[in-house]
Amino acid sequence: MTAEALPAELRRAVVQIARTPRLLVACDYDGTLAPIVENPDEARPMTESVGALRSLAGLHETTTAVISGRALRDLATLSRLPAEVHLVGSHGSEFDIGFVHALDDQAKALHRRLETALERIIDGTAGVQLEIKPASIAVHTRRAETGVADQVNEQVRQGPCTWDGVQVTEGKAVIELAVVQTDKGGALDTLRHQVGATAAVFVGDDVTDEKAFARLSGPDLGVKVGDGDTLAGFRINDPVQVGMVLAFLLEERRNWLYGEQAPPIERLTMLASERSVALLTPDARLTWLCHPEPDSAAVFADLLGGPNAGNFSINPERGGLPLGQRYLPGTMTVETRWSGLLVTDYLDHYVYAHRTDLVRVISGTAAAVVEFAPRPEFAQVQVRLIPSADGLRVLGTSDPVSLRAPGVTWEITSDGMHDTARAVVTPTAEAPIVLELRCGTNDLDPHEVPETERAARAAAYWSEWLDGLTLPPVEKDLVARSALTLRGLCHNETGAIMAAATTSLPEEIGGIRNWDYRYCWLRDGAMTAKALVSVGSINEAEKFLGWLHGVLATLPGPELLHPLYTIAGTTLPAEAVIDTLPGYAGSRPVRVGNLANQQVQLDVFGPVVDLVAALSEARGKLTDDDWRMVGAMAEAVARRWHEPDHGIWEERHRPRHHVYSKVMCWLTIDRAIKLAEAYGREIEPSWPGLRDEIANDVLTNGWNDEVRSFTTAYDGTDLDAATLLIGMVGLMDPSDERFHATVTATEAELRSGSTVYRYHRDDGLPGDEGGFHLCAAWMIEAYLLTGRRTEAEDLFAQIVDAAGPTGLLPEEYDPIAERSLGNHPQAYSHLGLIRCAQLLSE
Repeated sequence: MTAEALPAELRRAVVQIARTPRLLVACDYDGTLAPIVENPDEARPMTESVGALRSLAGLHETTTAVISGRALRDLATLSRLPAEVHLVGSHGSEFDIGFVHALDDQAKALHRRLETALERIIDGTAGVQLEIKPASIAVHTRRAETGVADQVNEQVRQGPCTWDGVQVTEGKAVIELAVVQTDKGGALDTLRHQVGATAAVFVGDDVTDEKAFARLSGPDLGVKVGDGDTLAGFRINDPVQVGMVLAFLLEERRNWLYGEQAPPIERLTMLASERSVALLTPDARLTWLCHPEPDSAAVFADLLGGPNAGNFSINPERGGLPLGQRYLPGTMTVETRWSGLLVTDYLDHYVYAHRTDLVRVISGTAAAVVEFAPRPEFAQVQVRLIPSADGLRVLGTSDPVSLRAPGVTWEITSDGMHDTARAVVTPTAEAPIVLELRCGTNDLDPHEVPETERAARAAAYWSEWLDGLTLPPVEKDLVARSALTLRGLCHNETGAIMAAATTSLPEEIGGIRNWDYRYCWLRDGAMTAKALVSVGSINEAEKFLGWLHGVLATLPGPELLHPLYTIAGTTLPAEAVIDTLPGYAGSRPVRVGNLANQQVQLDVFGPVVDLVAALSEARGKLTDDDWRMVGAMAEAVARRWHEPDHGIWEERHRPRHHVYSKVMCWLTIDRAIKLAEAYGREIEPSWPGLRDEIANDVLTNGWNDEVRSFTTAYDGTDLDAATLLIGMVGLMDPSDERFHATVTATEAELRSGSTVYRYHRDDGLPGDEGGFHLCAAWMIEAYLLTGRRTEAEDLFAQIVDAAGPTGLLPEEYDPIAERSLGNHPQAYSHLGLIRCAQLLSE
């Protein structure tokens, strides 16, 4: 028998509770895990139930327990349940993690008195036995004749049950007399508190279990086994169905926690418009989309929570894996192909500011199954789908969402919280199926521009921009894709540039190093804009600096700049955790916001001033606004360069005197002086001296004779790949033997095969991470500066090999597991690839 034999409402309730952040699953023993038998000493648990409880206990944030009226020692001996399953005996007076109620002298005396009285009552009766427990005594009459049982029960009720200090619990053919205050409900509460459960399941069959059912509320789930009045919300027939419930709960919990099959990160493909981004899996499932901005809450968060967190999938009805997925050359339009079926996806640029429009075109001749399951606000609000002749409207959202799908007939189902729509469609050669997801409107009217024209102009938006670039010959196609990716991370309306398109893709599978990168870091944004300037596009840099001027206008000076801001240029809200999402491949927590917002990072001025220098050279002039900003940043450096900070990697340790940060402070002053020289501007007389002072400080305090390298910071011997920039930006001559030694030391300490780690020091967080593609790019540049071209070419080839089939790179690569890690696609990785291709082409 399968879970299909269970009531449909119970199955829905199990699906819902399986998604709680911290789950407690507790069961009675006799009549629940084990069938009722004539001889209680022969009650063995069902194998299926034991296996399910043990597997549930092995899952993350999941606790299982058996709460029985039996004495703890007897329960442990009889059940033979694995150690992962907690045991609670004597209706809650005995816990396997310690005897909760230590008996005082008065309780011990009452216990001895009870034993004497009960032995006298049952003396000479057949089929009646006492079960002596540490804090109670149970009178069992299951094996006695009815008349004998009734007589014994009456004497017990009239006598010892009435004594002061005795707590009575009656079950099926048993009366238990305890000398402490306890019941199964109290035991359930104790367990819930100990494990911090956000929801509990309790399954039981006896009248004593009603005290546990009475404690259930909110998202909790109670299941009664067998007949009789009950406070439980659901009922099943027997212990066989208990095993089915537990197995179904295990399956749903495991799928929710770990995902059935999380697609490799590098195989995710990004769609982009001038204000939105989205991600597709290799089989054309929309797995990630936020609205109204890329740093807003997700409408589709399948990427971090599985299909139940929101997905929009299209697959051939007959099944099968796709034959391939690709970008249309020079565009951000994606095609996913099966035999007889093609799905084409693009985001529409030409919509109102509050809109996000995704067009999905199904062409070919094969029937396709479409599933539409929007889950706004990271699946935390209830959703209803209302069908009409022209499509679906989504109810329950603060911002309207609709799906235009004229002529499609939908079957709508609900799990009690969310609706899901499913349809089977069959395109023809003459009539493809067009589905238009419209976030920000309930309008289902036809678009005034035919779909074919919209597809053409969406493609032309990208291809015309790409045609204006100057790309290096080395890996030209991959560089073009990197440039398009960087452009896709630019928010045209505000000028902000995202560090990556996602939040919480893990730096270690199953780990906690999961960060939100959907914001605009001053450092990352400036480096991205400079990379685009280097291939011939200056508009993004102009808009980014315009965005930054807007941020600075709200502050007394650049010293008070945060390291990062929202796309709108505002400060971030507090970092928060969405614990209703299990994370990519079970990697929790899922975070929104970023605590680095509160850090001191003195390196941010360097990349910004370096961008102004590159942009001014490209456009042939330095604007007054940009020069004023450069001057203000140079003054901020003059006041603060000697302070410790948190550095480029935003470690959550105490601040240190980071070599990289000092180098970036030097870069700020150096580029400011050079800008003044090139464009006839006046500088502060102190700047040249300050530039020398910072350089001398770095060269004196950053070098460590013990390790023969420049180190992470002035106070240690640990190494950091970012220190390589000391020779890359010109603070020291790359021919200096100390730079050569630093490259060699960094290679030995931080390079592992095809990747380069940031560092190997303890950064205050548990777990590990992969190597950073940006660090590998720095290593390639350092190799070239020190005359090691062969090593540079080999490492670059390995970065190229790490790119996904559509040419995208996330943040990191794990050379041991040979898998990609981190948020995706990552601006750092793609700007590093562009830089390396340019250098290798020279």
